[in-house]
Amino acid sequence: MASTTAAPNAAAITFTVNGAVRALDLDLRTTLLDALREHLDLKGTKKGCDHGQCGACTVLVNGVRINSCLSLAVMHQGDEITTIEGLGTPTDLSDLQVAFLDRDAFQCGYCTPGQICSATGMLDEAAKGWPSSATGDLNAAEINLTDAEIRERMSGNICRCSAYPQILDAIRDVAGAAT
Repeated sequence: MASTTAAPNAAAITFTVNGAVRALDLDLRTTLLDALREHLDLKGTKKGCDHGQCGACTVLVNGVRINSCLSLAVMHQGDEITTIEGLGTPTDLSDLQVAFLDRDAFQCGYCTPGQICSATGMLDEAAKGWPSSATGDLNAAEINLTDAEIRERMSGNICRCSAYPQILDAIRDVAGAAT
């Protein structure tokens, strides 16, 4: 005889978003992207392709960049999530936000939050010595962020307006300031 007990279709989840503890009751199928945009009203994270191919939805989870459209919110119980809104404020922008403005590293701006979140995570990965497929010496004490290295590490973020030269310049400015 088959069980008549229905599977639960919602769960209570608590995580920290941009420094604030947030508790939500969500459908188990809710993506992290939709939890941020639709339930927490954080519209900076964008829904581009909704298939993990464009990077517009990039956020940092426990300091690591992910495509939030590919991750279910319930997978992030207790995690620390940082969106573009958590990287700086209008009166105190992050170094990357300032560099993107200074270098005019956007046109329509739709990809910009994902680009900045991804670049923030990428610079941290490089500082920790995590190699990429473009890293020349896997045994080097530090990662040399050449243009090719930056391009490879940012390849998951698409800019349909083709502001890539300015994005590269902005990231290079911040990477150079960090060394």
